Amino acid sequence: MRHKMAGRKFHRNTNQRKALLRGLVLALFQHLKIETTVAKAKETKRIAERLITLAKKGDLSSRRLALSRIPDNKTVTKLFNDIAPKVTRSSGYLRVLKTRFREGDNADMAILEFVDHDAIKGIAEEKKEVKKKAKKETKEKKDKK
Repeated sequence: MRHKMAGRKFHRNTNQRKALLRGLVLALFQHLKIETTVAKAKETKRIAERLITLAKKGDLSSRRLALSRIPDNKTVTKLFNDIAPKVTRSSGYLRVLKTRFREGDNADMAILEFVDHDAIKGIAEEKKEVKKKAKKETKEKKDKK
């Protein structure tokens, strides 16, 4: 019996399970929205919300803890500099929206996204536009020379 046993195993061993969840969390922070099965979304939500809380603290030890959980420096930097400052909530940063049944095995599918998805994404889009403008300006300067 699994009384008081937290977490899901997904019929995988520990290393495979950690790698799966790490990859889902990475994809979530990179794209701000992912589609996966309901069980994987719920488990990913647990990990991601803890990392967002660490990022809201913003100190060096929190950054190191986040890097130990997801060892991708660009994603952790994006989490700490772009995502966490824009989140105004004290908790409950993510939501799981059930969408459909997957064709083939009929698994419940869900979208895992930020509750403030539009605000966070809008800011990310603005940064991309600024980078594009800066690139164009540097290209034009090089062409003139």
